[in-house]
Amino acid sequence: MSGPSLRQMAVEVLSTADGRAKTALSRSHAARWQMLREQGECPPIMTAQDAAPPARPARPARPELLEPRDVPRRRPGSPQGRIALLHAVAHIELNAVDLHWDIIARFAETPLPMGFFDDWVKAADEESKHFNMICDCLEVQGSHYGALPAHAGMWRAAEDTAQDLMGRLAVVPMVLEARGLDVTPGMIEIFRKAEDAGAVAALEVIYAEEVSHVAYGSKWFHFLCGRHDLDPKEVFHDLVRRYFHASLKPPFNEEKRAEAGIPPDFYWPLSGAVGR
Repeated sequence: MSGPSLRQMAVEVLSTADGRAKTALSRSHAARWQMLREQGECPPIMTAQDAAPPARPARPARPELLEPRDVPRRRPGSPQGRIALLHAVAHIELNAVDLHWDIIARFAETPLPMGFFDDWVKAADEESKHFNMICDCLEVQGSHYGALPAHAGMWRAAEDTAQDLMGRLAVVPMVLEARGLDVTPGMIEIFRKAEDAGAVAALEVIYAEEVSHVAYGSKWFHFLCGRHDLDPKEVFHDLVRRYFHASLKPPFNEEKRAEAGIPPDFYWPLSGAVGR
């Protein structure tokens, strides 16, 4: 089969700066991968000629990236506050696109079932869709992604776990994305009260699909623990303490976390005890 390897496709996405262009390329590569897989083909994960993934993904000149403590706080009850909330969500979704392609590119040499790559291609495709949906909501409000400052620390988890696949799975889908399951219902209610049907619809799609992304993390984390005959709960606690630089804060969405394969004894013992 001719054409780029999956790792090459991932590196192309990671090397594209503009958010709309990045997500268009992401969706195009995902569609090609999924078409080939549906035809029963097993495209190459990597070749000897592939470039390594960049340490950090390409980013547009805007938004300005600030330390978390320096990002202005706005009340979500105001129109400007809701725009700021949507902007923050767009920033999270764009980082998620890169995180999912990065796990493919960075760990392409690890012996893994094809299903691992299928899952993360699908997740990257959905995150690309999410970014564009939220950007559309911002534009309806007369704003756009890049109009406000954003959080500079979101790539830290990727850098910290660049050599540790189990650490990446523990921290990114099973902590950071699981946090999205906790907070998204409250965001949906904010926009419902504001009678913003477009934002409500977009956030409801994100909420439903993020459960699967957390579940992919849990599934492959447990797979790797089984491969190495390790206790998943103990390993999870150790890796989160090692790599996560903040507290796990309740309230937790126990129903959706359980649906994604993360039981309470994974996260409650870490609550308030992880910050360093």
